[in-house]
Amino acid sequence: MVMAAGRGERMRPLTDSTPKPMLAVRGKPLIDWHAEALTRGGFNELVINTAWLGEQVENHFRQQSRTPLSIAYSHEGVDFGGALETAGGIARALPLLGEVFWVLAGDVFVPGFEFTQAAVNRFIAGGKLAHLWLVPNPAHNPHGDFGLGPDGLALNLPKDSAQPKFTYSTIGLYRREFFDGMAFGNPEGVKAPLAPLLRAAMDNGRVSAELYTGPWTDVGTPARLDELNQSTTTN
Repeated sequence: MVMAAGRGERMRPLTDSTPKPMLAVRGKPLIDWHAEALTRGGFNELVINTAWLGEQVENHFRQQSRTPLSIAYSHEGVDFGGALETAGGIARALPLLGEVFWVLAGDVFVPGFEFTQAAVNRFIAGGKLAHLWLVPNPAHNPHGDFGLGPDGLALNLPKDSAQPKFTYSTIGLYRREFFDGMAFGNPEGVKAPLAPLLRAAMDNGRVSAELYTGPWTDVGTPARLDELNQSTTTN
């Protein structure tokens, strides 16, 4: 599942007429980098949630007649008038997803990440509810989000912890069971963030993680987008 429903307030005015995942990085929309990487990994069934200018995302893929992807959409904007935040959006899309699925944000640029069946198999065998890829902290998030234990567990560390914390890349593997606390399919359109659910699961030892050190950018501001487009290096 690629999350593509946000308004992109920090990217305005660029996102006044274009949804953030459709902004071009090095010649193609951000969301195409994800779609192509997933396809290379053998994952051809994609769910995309939309809200702000979501018809542009659907029209974009409809025009790609040769795409090997089978794409389903969860149109939060049409159904509820706006985005449902991350957990709310995933819960809404659960009827379209399998028992285990990838989740990633449509507004990150991570050209070297490999989506592999081996990673899925390890996750299934490990029995955890979620597995996250963490990255070294960027300048805009210097204190990080979560810790990483020597046993591969993701840690919900306090703000004053002496242990290092890393930034959640937005790439993760999840079991449908992770969202059991929310109504299946989120029929009421409840808005809910993902972080509190992750922290609660971490406190119960149910989330694993690993560190990814390849190129990664949260394309959250026009300046970061400009910086990416001024560089020609993609790996």
